[in-house]
Amino acid sequence: MVHRSATNVSFSGVYYKDMEALSQKTDEELAALVQGKNEDAFGVLMSRYQPKLLRYGRRFLLDVAPIEDVVQEVFIKTYQNIQEFDTTRPFSPWIYRIAHNLFVNALRSNSRQPFIAVDLDMFSAHAAYEIDPAGDEEREQMKTLIDTGLSALVPIYREVIILYYVEQLEYQEIAEILHVPIGTVGIRLRRAREALKKYVTGE
Repeated sequence: MVHRSATNVSFSGVYYKDMEALSQKTDEELAALVQGKNEDAFGVLMSRYQPKLLRYGRRFLLDVAPIEDVVQEVFIKTYQNIQEFDTTRPFSPWIYRIAHNLFVNALRSNSRQPFIAVDLDMFSAHAAYEIDPAGDEEREQMKTLIDTGLSALVPIYREVIILYYVEQLEYQEIAEILHVPIGTVGIRLRRAREALKKYVTGE
């Protein structure tokens, strides 16, 4: 009886030690382990990304769909398609791309607010568009504007604001998630900021 209990304690200790080791790995290392059928590694990825995707989804979908269900579907799609992920590339844009696709589908299915069929920003953008990283002061100002007027923006502008100011992703990462040129990200951000400020201030 004592021997069995000791064995259980020992096994538990090894398990938690293994989980601690997994928690120290990068997203890309964990994804590689998941490709090798390591389910514990996928559990760690889920714990890292669930709060982020819930936050992204709630801000983007504005309660037009049950966000917990949609995020659960994101993880299902992620696991089903994990073999397609290139572990030499960043994992974050890849899973955010899956989330983007499912969020857009949910928005189209549950909202009366249509997506723009022809994206004029794609024609305005160009490779030489100047990237102007937001400073701490601007981010603080935008936080107030976002809290007040984010829901007033059309979806393509609302999403780019969320990805940049809330999720704090880089231009290149956002371009990969949305499958648009990096210049389009800059154009959308500028127009989204202008629309947000105009709505909140009335100017």
